[in-house]
Amino acid sequence: MKQKTQTNIHAAFIGEAKAYFRLLAYAEKAEEEGIPQISLLFRAIAEAEKVHATRNLHLIKDLLVKDTDTNLESSFQREKTISENEYPQFIKDAEEEGESAAAIAFSHARDAEAVHAKLYERAIYDVIKEKVSAYHVCLVCGYVTDKKVPEKCPVCGAPKEKFKTISG
Repeated sequence: MKQKTQTNIHAAFIGEAKAYFRLLAYAEKAEEEGIPQISLLFRAIAEAEKVHATRNLHLIKDLLVKDTDTNLESSFQREKTISENEYPQFIKDAEEEGESAAAIAFSHARDAEAVHAKLYERAIYDVIKEKVSAYHVCLVCGYVTDKKVPEKCPVCGAPKEKFKTISG
């Protein structure tokens, strides 16, 4: 694929993925405001944006998705970088601006991302291949565990009812 087209498809993928989540937020707001028909419209168009994002991803998949070992290493490095470098700066900036809710969200994400990095690292060293039957994801902060669901999330304190199980 030629460079300009590749760049454009990547930009389109990012834009469509962002639109999907933005429209879901709009749908939620319309629902809260008692306007179900507009909520339905936002959800329908969000689903269409998801179709667009997925199509764009498939066009550049070979450029982004490598063999599993490479994907694990890449994911490990990304999680490590964001938890050790990016989120600490986000937290500092939010605290300096007095934005405590953002600082807490960034702190939770930083801590969850650090756990993600550890899970990837374990996978890289074949510690969990074919041994884990399910993961449990905190729907409040994004913490992931391959152990049993904790009574309270160790990152944000959410109760175990806030965990979603992802299994094969």
